[in-house]
Amino acid sequence: MCEGTVRIQPCSGHAVELEAGDELVVIDPMGQQVSDLTAFNREDLDEYLSSGRSIDYASKLWLTTGDTLYSNRSRPMFTIIEDTCGRHDFTLTPCSKEMFEKLYGEEEGRPGCEGNLARALAPWGINRDRVPVAFNIFMHVAVDAEGKIAVLPPLSRAGDHVRLRAEMPLVVAMTACSAGQSNNFSYKPIDFRVERASDRAKA
Repeated sequence: MCEGTVRIQPCSGHAVELEAGDELVVIDPMGQQVSDLTAFNREDLDEYLSSGRSIDYASKLWLTTGDTLYSNRSRPMFTIIEDTCGRHDFTLTPCSKEMFEKLYGEEEGRPGCEGNLARALAPWGINRDRVPVAFNIFMHVAVDAEGKIAVLPPLSRAGDHVRLRAEMPLVVAMTACSAGQSNNFSYKPIDFRVERASDRAKA
């Protein structure tokens, strides 16, 4: 890993604070691993990353380089400034205990990304009920002509990354996704690093 890179272990989550102008680089170190990402306005936690607003304003389902991720108040939260994969999902909710029970037949479902995001966000008082639909980085969801969906193996290869510029002060949480179907049934880590605007200004 590069200096300053943080590793999110398989089936876990991590949170970080960003300032406006900071750049967050989310990396798939081994390939075919999804990271669920959500964010909240650090100065007003009732404002959060919105799938519906972002898709609506982009007029497309799959967002990539040059697109903006909006909040529930229609304000820019992130700009995607680099994307080496080009296929992500912003429609399906984070995997959860109940999802593992209903779709995978587990008698006692694991916490999944929903639980791991909530655990990471707990220091900011954000609980499970407040975790919205996440930006599922590297997740490959196909939609056919009848509107039926299929979760396919990610297109990401080892080293693929997405670079997001924060457009406001944020609390951001990310996971290394726990859903087998999303990750081609292989649970791997996710790496990330934060490149601070303040450091670039000094350079």
